[in-house]
Amino acid sequence: MRIQQLEYLETIVKMGSINEVAKKLYLTQPSLSNAIKELEKEMGIKILKRSKLGVSLTNEGREFMIYSRQVLDQVQLLEGRYQKQVVRKQAFSVSAQHYAFVVHAFVQLIKTVDAEEYQFTLRETETENILSDLTNFKSEIGILYLNHFNERVMEKLFKEKDLVFTPLFKALPHVFVGRQNPLTKKTKVSLDDLVNYPYLSYEQGENNSFYFSEEILSTLDHKKSIKVSDRATIFNLMVGLNGYTISSGIISSALNDDKIVAIPLDVDDSMTLGWLKPRQLKLSPIAETYLEMLKQHIKGYGFEIIQ
Repeated sequence: MRIQQLEYLETIVKMGSINEVAKKLYLTQPSLSNAIKELEKEMGIKILKRSKLGVSLTNEGREFMIYSRQVLDQVQLLEGRYQKQVVRKQAFSVSAQHYAFVVHAFVQLIKTVDAEEYQFTLRETETENILSDLTNFKSEIGILYLNHFNERVMEKLFKEKDLVFTPLFKALPHVFVGRQNPLTKKTKVSLDDLVNYPYLSYEQGENNSFYFSEEILSTLDHKKSIKVSDRATIFNLMVGLNGYTISSGIISSALNDDKIVAIPLDVDDSMTLGWLKPRQLKLSPIAETYLEMLKQHIKGYGFEIIQ
């Protein structure tokens, strides 16, 4: 086994294509494929599943990547200590549902990075993609919520995918509306108050299960309903159409959310927001730093971190 083989494998897993990685690294596709096959033969396992759509990790491959990442991190430490001119780019990826505090902490993290080169990724994405990103090592951390409605199904999925959920804080549901919305005159709104306003929610792709919804009370019927894919669009529709969505209540004026108002929703429910990781994965120092910044931002919004 060679370090270079592990580096090749890491890049293939990130890009999902041996052919694309070969082009990127100026290698022939057969030589790159043979390097991975030699690694699989030496380890006595099948690491990659190959198909016409690309490659993905097998179950054994996912476990192998946990240890491979640790080896590459140690190599980076050695190179940083003894070969100052050869330092790998700092890399970090997080996949999350659409929350301002996730972005805010990510911005702060990047501002503190003391490196000439880095490669960071923030994926605001569908719930199913968060789980997929973690099991395929596209992201180190995932961030989502649980409540009494979805927790049994989600915890079953976590167990199947060998992921660990750690709660961060508990929030009461709020309605997000534009600052000019008539509902802003209320200190609290009920479901009846919302009936005539467009309901905005994030689409969840092909697996559009109620359990994967980013909004609580996802099984309720709505007279007017609009699905979107990103936070910028949902905020524009709140302002332009007097639409609303249901979320945690955290709004970041530092990230241009000043046109949006959060109003408590009068329902008997709550959301536990937390982070996910593969069970056997030891978090990198940069991931640990991100989590600490995340907690500081959450505290700044007046929430208590769950110990």
